[in-house]
Amino acid sequence: MMRVLSLIASSTEIVAALGAENLLVGRSHECDFPPSVKTLPQVTRPSFPTGGSSAEIDREVKRRVRDALSIYEVDRAKLAEVKPDIILTQTQCEVCAVSLKDVEKALATELGVLPENSPTIVSLSPNSLADIFEDIRKVARALRIEPRGEMLIAEFRGRMSAVTRVTKRIVAESFRPKVAIIEWIEPLMAAGNWMPELVTAASGENLFGEAGKHSPWMTMEALVASDPDVVVISPCGFDLTRTKQELHLLTENPAFRGLRAFREGRIAIADGNQYFNRPGPRTLTALEILAEILYPGRVEFERPTLPDGSRGFEWVETVL
Repeated sequence: MMRVLSLIASSTEIVAALGAENLLVGRSHECDFPPSVKTLPQVTRPSFPTGGSSAEIDREVKRRVRDALSIYEVDRAKLAEVKPDIILTQTQCEVCAVSLKDVEKALATELGVLPENSPTIVSLSPNSLADIFEDIRKVARALRIEPRGEMLIAEFRGRMSAVTRVTKRIVAESFRPKVAIIEWIEPLMAAGNWMPELVTAASGENLFGEAGKHSPWMTMEALVASDPDVVVISPCGFDLTRTKQELHLLTENPAFRGLRAFREGRIAIADGNQYFNRPGPRTLTALEILAEILYPGRVEFERPTLPDGSRGFEWVETVL
């Protein structure tokens, strides 16, 4: 039977959504969904403590990038132990997950220990929704279950279209909200890649970040000048609890409090780690959450609660 090592949380979810979770023999330290995968051997770890503030994490990441140091480490002994036939990794962002370079370096060191035939590396690069669909195809092709991949993509597209149909009707009766999505708190960063497309799919007007391009830095002055109708705060890799710990950096800023969205109670925090920053099947859930935030009380979708008891987002006014 094929042995698959997934080193990105999103690819682990893709494998599971394709009905092939039984092929997984290892995972990254970030792979936590579906919950059953947490019993698999963990083959990666961050190369520095990640419990600091967003500003501290930002400084350390920039230092490591400047000095050409890896942000994540591959456990070479574990890699040799799980003996994968296929390794799923990524080239989209060296900050977000184990990169192709990290995997190749680990394999070069352990070639004498691994099976005679070196594993096939499947590298994903999800910069846009189209890329996410293509990554599903890549994984399905590598696992030799291409028809399942096409079925999953068709389901994804169909549910996306259903969300858009609902929100378009609401917009026709009211207005299209201007939306700012914050992907990092200190320093401020807007959401790019697939997130502008999700805003459009939810019938909102995206103010920052460009579809298919990396998330850009932003300033409080620019945020204030744009005066969004809705602000969504979903720091990359942070759950709601972690985001709440740093929320004061925004809510104690007089400029932020002066935003119309703040005054009208239309600022939400969302689980970036589980939904908004994870380019896999649950990107669809991120779209549904976004639609609920943009049109409160008018749209609601079924989904399980997270371990923290939330449905993936909370209104800022309820946690201040």
